[in-house]
Amino acid sequence: MYRTKVILLFFLMFYSSLAIAQSPEEQLKKLGLELPEVGTPIANYVKWKQVDNMLYLSGTGPDVFGKVGAELSAEEGYQAARETGLEIIAVLKAATGDLSRIKQFVKVLGMVNSAPDFTKQPAVINGFSDLMVEIFGEKGKHARSAVGVAALPNNMAVEIELIVELQD
Repeated sequence: MYRTKVILLFFLMFYSSLAIAQSPEEQLKKLGLELPEVGTPIANYVKWKQVDNMLYLSGTGPDVFGKVGAELSAEEGYQAARETGLEIIAVLKAATGDLSRIKQFVKVLGMVNSAPDFTKQPAVINGFSDLMVEIFGEKGKHARSAVGVAALPNNMAVEIELIVELQD
């Protein structure tokens, strides 16, 4: 019985050592996702600002336009938030040089360009949150607000800003 437990323990340790966590870049490739190019800001601001080991990202939105709950469905809003997530990952990559430098996602503010009676903003912003966990695992989980707004710049469907902590 003791020998069986020792052998079992050996195999568990061996196989768990093979399950090495993938880097965010490897996870993007595995999922077949490509990052877009980082564009220049449309006004007088910067895409990110680093203070000590905290990285603050300006609001970013997709090339999806219209009010969710009117011209767009909640599912289309979810996809717009997911697309915004890829744009944000591209900004994170430009800011850090290596996505593995991200220690954790701290806070996310998701704004949804909502029809007056639309109340499923959290379901829309889940498009972003789900993608961050797919790519970054536990590090991608975050505190979050998901709010409806009357309008967003250029009639974007969503706008998301965030704060991440970087490795020391």
